[in-house]
Amino acid sequence: MSIQDMPYKALSRLVELSPGRYREDHGLSFNDFEVGEIYEHRPGRTITEADNIWMSLVSMNNHPLHIDSNFARDTEFGVVLVSSLVTFSIVGGMSLASTSAKGIANLGWDKVRLLSPVFVGDTIYAESEVIAKRRSQSRPGQGIVSVRTKGLKDSGEVFLTCERSFLINLV
Repeated sequence: MSIQDMPYKALSRLVELSPGRYREDHGLSFNDFEVGEIYEHRPGRTITEADNIWMSLVSMNNHPLHIDSNFARDTEFGVVLVSSLVTFSIVGGMSLASTSAKGIANLGWDKVRLLSPVFVGDTIYAESEVIAKRRSQSRPGQGIVSVRTKGLKDSGEVFLTCERSFLINLV
């Protein structure tokens, strides 16, 4: 059975370059997307203190709630809260392989909502639903795909939602 005959979407294909030599090709093309499909992104990611501190430093987000345990102890959370820049970035990265790995450009994020806090030690997952796709009016041979992505804790609690659109070749 060839990979094209398999009853699932292959996110990674081996393309034969010459006899016995292959190149891995990642991602889906425009025609692979169907509105209403949901992709569960795996593996998950357990958030560490280093994730939070490094991203807080890189993004210059020095709010004490994210980096100062003594300050955080006196808040309603009682512990350091992981920066939403950390969780948003990880969820975005988790969704890449099965959404925009073959994308030409991200066109934007819309309706970003932070629904509940994430803490060091939480394991998070993501899933994306294809909500729209259309051919580009200004770029022949390309299309626009839109997805709604959720960040979920291992308990199933949704902590983040957003919509994202990206440009992708038709083939």
